Amino acid sequence: MAVRMLLPMMQVTGLLLLLLHIQKMRSVAFFLQVVGLAAKQNRVRNLSNTVVKVKQVLGRSSGDLQAQKYIAESKCPVIEKNGKLHYEIDGKHISPEEVAKLIFRKMKETAQSALGSDVNDTVITVPFDFGEKQKTVLGDAAVAAGLNVLRLIHEPSAALLAYGIGQDSPNGKSNVLVYKLGGTSLSITVIEVNSGLYRILSTNTDDSIGGICFTEALAQHLASEFQRSYKYDVRGNSRAMMKLMNSAEVAKHSLSTLGSANCFVDSLYDGMDFDCNVSRARFELICSALFNKCIEAIKQLLYQVGLKADDINKVVLCGGSARIPKLQQLIKDLFPTVELLNSVSPDEVIPIGAAMEAGILLGRENLFLDSDVLSVECSTKDILVKTIDESGTDKFMVALPSGTPLPARRQHILQAPGRNSSIFVELYESLEKQPIQEDDKFAQIVLQDLDVKEGLHDILTVFTMKRDGSLHVTCTDQDTGKHEAITVDVAT
Repeated sequence: MAVRMLLPMMQVTGLLLLLLHIQKMRSVAFFLQVVGLAAKQNRVRNLSNTVVKVKQVLGRSSGDLQAQKYIAESKCPVIEKNGKLHYEIDGKHISPEEVAKLIFRKMKETAQSALGSDVNDTVITVPFDFGEKQKTVLGDAAVAAGLNVLRLIHEPSAALLAYGIGQDSPNGKSNVLVYKLGGTSLSITVIEVNSGLYRILSTNTDDSIGGICFTEALAQHLASEFQRSYKYDVRGNSRAMMKLMNSAEVAKHSLSTLGSANCFVDSLYDGMDFDCNVSRARFELICSALFNKCIEAIKQLLYQVGLKADDINKVVLCGGSARIPKLQQLIKDLFPTVELLNSVSPDEVIPIGAAMEAGILLGRENLFLDSDVLSVECSTKDILVKTIDESGTDKFMVALPSGTPLPARRQHILQAPGRNSSIFVELYESLEKQPIQEDDKFAQIVLQDLDVKEGLHDILTVFTMKRDGSLHVTCTDQDTGKHEAITVDVAT
């Protein structure tokens, strides 16, 4: 069975982190390698051993300006050895290629788990400004991870493929703007589509702005609120600020679907807990300068290419941070008469496009979008989680919105009163904007024998929905590691 999938490494390296420890036992060195969310959550304790943004150093030399900027900002030391850059971790030297291989291997395991079958064939997307050397190094890393690389394609091209642009009207001519706001950079590309062919008119990448900038702005606000409440300034405390960054990241994601989000940090400073509620309006005010910068970048690119807003026929949104409602509204205001394509979750657009490319390369009969190239299997209802806050009030959070392309995997941090030794996580499904009824409840998970404490329990909840609609949910208490899981099959 041929597998149609994408390993979009360049899309997610801002979120997929590598954590390495060395432990000596009988004069033998052992490495504990943690990739992904687990590494990200543990960077508070292991900041100097955590590798991030590997694409900025992959395949580059120390003389490269982008590599120099990365080296200066990296918390994990980067040195040059034998003419190549390496990460220095506890005296050991780890190459960026090795990091890339580990990330690919983790992604392969994740894909195999979601699909329930082996994954070998893959199409990989890369930024448009990736050089040949970087592409070669990236491809070699994927092969070393056990993948058969069918092709490397540029991210803007994959975005157009995802929506069938150029395939639906092959004889027409149009200008499409691909707007990608990822975790660490903003990339804008104007593409002319003519007779099914793509021609890049202009592109620009800004590494000074990305989703992490919005997280940092919110973390700085939380630090100000903590100082106002407790008279302590934690901005100079890297450990405290990293805790605020983790909380701000979760809140930022929640604010894309909810009107407000609660930020709680256990023992932020000198044993003091911190609890703060942030509304979407407050978040938009905090990040107003960043939003303006994101929109100004579009205007500058249009000016460079000699086009006006009316000359653009379609705008495609890509990257996880393009999900922010305020940003989408500002883009709509800039292009009031232009079709804004965001029906597919922006962080899924490029993977879907590359999966389509893989299906084409493997043969039309293998394309999972067989009868309709533009159709995407999606969840039909909102999947919600009901928890109880510290005051005993019921709270509902959308874990998987309706319309989410399948298969899908989402992670959320749920919070519950620390005074409770048992936590009930109830699952509901409901149509969008419909009032939630008790009959909408379809499952619950109970975590028992938790440590009673002041403050709140942090529960990592992972939702995995397969293409057939079956749902697997795992809840893990962050303090004790106790976990429970449930699988809900589709009713027949």
